[in-house]
Amino acid sequence: MSKAVISLEPLGCPSCMQKIENAVKGLNGVEKETVKVLFNSSKVKTEFDENMVNITEIEKAIEDLGYPVIKSKVRA
Repeated sequence: MSKAVISLEPLGCPSCMQKIENAVKGLNGVEKETVKVLFNSSKVKTEFDENMVNITEIEKAIEDLGYPVIKSKVRA
């Protein structure tokens, strides 16, 4: 399992958190119970299986909702 911390542009509202959380949880390979969207710091933390999904796909799911990703850190 890999851990990711994805930094986003500042989030505008709590419903943004829910949309992002649902999109990331909907990806195969993401450990659903590890998905956390931190409103105040505009970060998404999650664990995922790199054999099933990669960080680019996770970023795309967030960006497809209209939330720009600033940077991502992944560690095994």
